[in-house]
Amino acid sequence: MTRSHDDNWDLASSVGATATMVAAGRAMATKDPRGLINDPFAEPLVRAVGVDFFIKMMDGELDLDAIENANPTRIRAMIDGMAVRTRYFDDYFVNSTAGGVRQVVILASGLDSRAYRLPWPADTVVYEIDQPQVIEFKTTTLAGIGAEPTATRRTIPIDLRADWPTALRGAGLDTTAPTAWLAEGLLIYLPPEAQDRLFDSITALSAPGSTIATEFVPGIIDFDADRVREMSGSFRDHGVDIDMASLVYAGERNHVVDYLGGKGWDVEGVTRTELFGRAGLDIPTPDTDDPLGEIIFISGGLSGER
Repeated sequence: MTRSHDDNWDLASSVGATATMVAAGRAMATKDPRGLINDPFAEPLVRAVGVDFFIKMMDGELDLDAIENANPTRIRAMIDGMAVRTRYFDDYFVNSTAGGVRQVVILASGLDSRAYRLPWPADTVVYEIDQPQVIEFKTTTLAGIGAEPTATRRTIPIDLRADWPTALRGAGLDTTAPTAWLAEGLLIYLPPEAQDRLFDSITALSAPGSTIATEFVPGIIDFDADRVREMSGSFRDHGVDIDMASLVYAGERNHVVDYLGGKGWDVEGVTRTELFGRAGLDIPTPDTDDPLGEIIFISGGLSGER
């Protein structure tokens, strides 16, 4: 499905299915005997979505020999990539709250379960923003298995293309106090101008001492749509509505580190390759790598001078 300014989806289709795929990756990384991460809620959420392909992938029941572009090495690279990404952003939140931040905003929260699984300080408020049906699905599913948030969780059921800053303030965000922001796995699904607007809005809502974490994918600039379409063909062959070549917005866009720096944020990036090395994991080879190539994970804070 080609993207448009007013397109829609659920957790089994289009952009929503990528959230389910990511959660399946977290579930597989959680099961990994190397103990890379621990997300006990990823698996029940994926099962509740009910996409057979992702359930079989989690359970190790896929015949990889019958799936084009799928093999144990590529699957392992995918699991490891999700593990280092998850750990990076988990550590970011732990460090932010250790520094005194007590407001957290997770943008396009999807099936993110950090409000339920991280060790938040007692007075922390976690705001989750996503489409109403996504918020409702996750809330209902986790309540159904007896899960309870480990912080005060406030949901903002709104599309990021709408006036989410007003909705966030209405839900109680204190713009005079520091906030820890997360935009994970989001930017490639935004047009370049929308990426800039997102960071403009975040900056306008942020007090000094706020923190931010996100990632930048340099490969989006010279995106190889044909290769990505070929690699995602196996998903469509198995009934999964994901065509990454149609979902992302390719082409030139501002580098996140530079753009945020111009807005008063002091941020720095670390490559996925470096995170693999820190974790002692094998670095993917070009033929098993993510089709978007290297990813730069970014975090930092807002100084007192803007």
